Amino acid sequence: MVLANVWILLAVTGVLLLAIALGVLLGMRGRGGGSAGPGAPIARAERIRALPAFRRAVRRRQAALAGIVALGVLAVVLGGVVAARPVAQKTIQPVSTNRDIMLCLDVSGSMTDVDKEIVSIFDKLADGFKGERVGLTIFNSSAVQVFPLTDDYAFIQEHLRSLMKGFDYSTDVPEQWVGTMNGVGASLIGDGLASCVMRFDHADQQRARSIILATDNELNGSPIVTLGQAADYAASKKIRIYTINPVDGIDQPNSTGLSEAAATTGGKAYALRETTTVGDIVAQVQKQEASQLKGQATVIWTDVPQLWIAALIVVALGFVVLLWRVRL
Repeated sequence: MVLANVWILLAVTGVLLLAIALGVLLGMRGRGGGSAGPGAPIARAERIRALPAFRRAVRRRQAALAGIVALGVLAVVLGGVVAARPVAQKTIQPVSTNRDIMLCLDVSGSMTDVDKEIVSIFDKLADGFKGERVGLTIFNSSAVQVFPLTDDYAFIQEHLRSLMKGFDYSTDVPEQWVGTMNGVGASLIGDGLASCVMRFDHADQQRARSIILATDNELNGSPIVTLGQAADYAASKKIRIYTINPVDGIDQPNSTGLSEAAATTGGKAYALRETTTVGDIVAQVQKQEASQLKGQATVIWTDVPQLWIAALIVVALGFVVLLWRVRL
C-alpha cells in the first residue's frame, strides 16, 4: 500500500506537531506564573491530597486526560492517512474462455442456395453464442477472409447480412465474387480448406478449434492442395472439420471424400437437413472443452481506505466516550 497524496499526511503531521508544541509552551507558561486561579482557597489542602482516594481519583483523571490526548492525536493522524488516499497496486490478466469456429464456405455457383441457407442460420445462432470466436472465409478458385475470428457478434451479424445480399444478387458485384475468382478453375476445395486452417491465430496455445466446411465437393480445376492433404494439415493443427454436403447420397464419391476428411480430424460429416444441420454442428463444437486465452496483463491502482476508515471510527468513538466520562 502507498499514499496517493502523501503531502496531505505530512501537512497534517506538521500542524499536529505545531499544536502540541504550542500546548506544551502554554502549559509551562501557566505553571510558572504562580497564579492561584479563580477557585477559592482551601485550608489544609495538603491533607486532602494525601488521602489514598484522592490520589486514585487524580491518577484516573490524569490517565483519562492522557488517553484523550493520545486518541485525539491518533484520530488526526488516521484522518490524514484517509485524506492522503491509500491505494494498492493490483495486476490483472483478463482471461477469455472460448472456442474458435471458422465458417468455410464454397461460394461457387452451385452452392449459392446452400450458402444462403447456412449464413442465414448462422446469423440466428450468433445470438446464442457465449464466448465462441467466429470467423468467415469464402472460396471458389481463390480464398478470401470476410472477417477474422472475433467474439463481436454484432460485427459478425453485420457481415453475414451483407454477404446475404450478395447471394441474392441484389448488388452490381456480389460480395462472394470479390477476390474469390482470381485463380484457374472453380471450387478448389483443398485450397479453400487449407486457407481456412491458416486463419486460426495463437498457434502456440492449446485451443478448441473447429471448421464448418460447406461444399458439394465438385472440383473443377487443379488445386495446389487436395482435400485429403488439407484435412491432414488441419489434423496436425488439432482442428476438427465438420462438413455440410448438400448433395449427400447423390454423388457418392464426393460424399465419401468429405466424410473421410471430417473423420481424419475427429469431426463429422453432415447432409443438409433444412435448418437443423448448422445447429447440430454448433452443438457438437460446444461440447468440446473450451480453452483459456490470456489477455495482456494490466496494472491498476485501487483505493483501499476501508481499514483506515474503520480504525478512524473506532478511535473517534473512544475519544468521544472519554470526553463524556471526564466531563470536559
